[in-house]
Amino acid sequence: MGHSEDELVKRIHRDLRDDFDEELELELEDRDFGVADGDTPEAASDRKRYFRELFRLQSELVKLQDWVQHTGHKVVILFEGRDAAGKGGVIKRITQRLNPRVCRVAALPAPNDRERTQWYFQRYVSHLPAAGEIVLFDRSWYNRAGVERVMGFCTDEQYEEFFRSAPEFERMLQRSGIQLIKYWFSISDDEQRIRFLSRIHDPLKQWKLSPMDLESRRRWEAYTVAKEVMLERTHTPESPWWVVRADDKKRARLNCISHLLAQMPYEDVPHADIELPARQRAEDYIRNPVPQSLIVPEVY
Repeated sequence: MGHSEDELVKRIHRDLRDDFDEELELELEDRDFGVADGDTPEAASDRKRYFRELFRLQSELVKLQDWVQHTGHKVVILFEGRDAAGKGGVIKRITQRLNPRVCRVAALPAPNDRERTQWYFQRYVSHLPAAGEIVLFDRSWYNRAGVERVMGFCTDEQYEEFFRSAPEFERMLQRSGIQLIKYWFSISDDEQRIRFLSRIHDPLKQWKLSPMDLESRRRWEAYTVAKEVMLERTHTPESPWWVVRADDKKRARLNCISHLLAQMPYEDVPHADIELPARQRAEDYIRNPVPQSLIVPEVY
C-alpha cells in the first residue's frame, strides 16, 4: 500500500518525534531534562545549551567513527575514577549514536580463578581493537593501582610489578599502531556522598551500588593516595593522563567529548549519495496472515 506525500511527511515527523522522546528517555537519570516546573529562565537556557552542544559533539563523533573506519585507525580510551564519578554517563553519550561494531565498550568483571593465574594484562589484550575500531574501557588494567591496592587484592610485589610493566605495555600498544587515551574523572568528597545518597534512595539506581562501592566511600583517603601514586608513576610523555573535573556531570561529559575529538586528526569522509531502491513485487506473492496466538498483546 503506497502513501501520499502528506502521509509520508507525517510518518517521518512522527518518527522524528519518537526519536526525540528516546533522547529524553536516555536523560531520565538526571531527573532534570527539558524545562521543568518552577525552572528559572537561566536553568532552562542551560539545559537547552547542554542538549545543543551534546548533539553537536555527537555528530562530530559520527564523523570520527567514519574516519576511523575509513583509515583503519585503532583507538583505546580508558575511563578511570572514583565510584559515581560519571564515567558511565560519558561512555553512554559517546556510544549513543555510534555503530557498536565500530565503537564498543569493555567493562570487565572481577577476574575468575583462572584469570588470576594469567599474566596480569592478558585478559585485557583480547578486548583490544582491530583496524577501524574504537574500544572504551570502563575501568581497565589500572584496577591494580586502585581498587586492588586499596582493598588488598594484590601483593606489594604485584603492585610494584604493575608500575614496572604498565608503561612498557602501553608503549607496546602504541608501537603496534594503537592510539591510547587515558581519562581520570575527578569528583569531590561531598559530591560523591551526594551521588551515593541519591542511589540509595532511588530504586532505579540502587543496582549501581555494590558492597565494594560502599567500602570505597569509607576508604576515601586511601583511594586518594592510590590515585596520586598512580598518576605520578604512569603519567608519561607518550601516554599522559587527562583529568576531567566531574562535579558537574553535564559539563564533564561535554568537556571530555570535546577533548577526545581534539586528540585525533579526523576529517569528513566522502560518501556516495544513497538512493532507496524500488521494492521488487511478484504477481503471485500473497502474504499470509500472522496467527493471532503469536501477536504480543497491545496493552498500551
